[in-house]
Amino acid sequence: MESQYMNSGLSVIVPVYNEVDAVESTVRTLQNIIKDVGVYAELIVVDDGSNDGTSHVLNGLHGELQILRHPSNRGYGAAIKTGISHANYQYVAITDADGTYPNEDLPRLLGKMETHDMVVGARTSDEVHIPLIRRPAKWVLNKIANYLSETKIPDLNSGFRIFRKDIAEQYFHILPNRFSFTTTITLAMISDGYRVHYEPINYHQRAGKSKIKPGDAWAFLMLIIRTITYFNPLRFFLPFAVFLFLVGIGRLGYDVFWLHNLTDSTTLLFLFALQVSLIGIVADLIVKRSGPLKRVPSDDQSGNSFH
Repeated sequence: MESQYMNSGLSVIVPVYNEVDAVESTVRTLQNIIKDVGVYAELIVVDDGSNDGTSHVLNGLHGELQILRHPSNRGYGAAIKTGISHANYQYVAITDADGTYPNEDLPRLLGKMETHDMVVGARTSDEVHIPLIRRPAKWVLNKIANYLSETKIPDLNSGFRIFRKDIAEQYFHILPNRFSFTTTITLAMISDGYRVHYEPINYHQRAGKSKIKPGDAWAFLMLIIRTITYFNPLRFFLPFAVFLFLVGIGRLGYDVFWLHNLTDSTTLLFLFALQVSLIGIVADLIVKRSGPLKRVPSDDQSGNSFH
């Protein structure tokens, strides 16, 4: 492994909420992996207010392990942010406690960090077990995200990835406390021009019950629109304005050739189209004037003291 990694090190963060069936196996596997990863490494488990016996299991684990606890359930994103805040090293890896991600691929992802700012384990390899009921919504959300971000994103919300701690901390004010943490940081880093790489991985069948509900798809959609609007507002507002304008043209034709009279609804459609386009232009000017968040150098120049 490159000496660069020996200087920076790796913090592996595992957010946990009610994973009594899988957390012990996951932690023990990760403890063995980070021993041979070739860098200074630490394992941080964040118990996000579990109430199913997970905390008791964690208390019985030994070895190189730091356990942080939330007194009540605050959410997946909140647990990751807590872990990042306590991380000692520049590279931060996240994975789930449910046994779905191939944690043995962690060294492979780390090897790609020399030339990238974030490496995402994309669930696009040969053995991917995503429940059929979630696939249609996932496909639609990915297509919308690809369009709005103007980038092909193989896996929008994979929970297995490595990124630079400095970069993630820059986005803390927009990173949500719930499941949409990974979606937001993906879109934010792409929009700000960071180097994001997708590494194909397998995805195993989870142990226990998934925390994601079918109704969460709507929340994910709103999050995608909000995040892209934050970074590239014209990508959302301009097509919406064009849509309203075309509907107005159609309504105008109906008024002229069928009603022989210009109606108020037609006028309102054109006004709405103008308003939406002006809002988009003003928002885009604000974003361009503010500029992207400060980019972190490729080589570690933060002056942090590593252990």
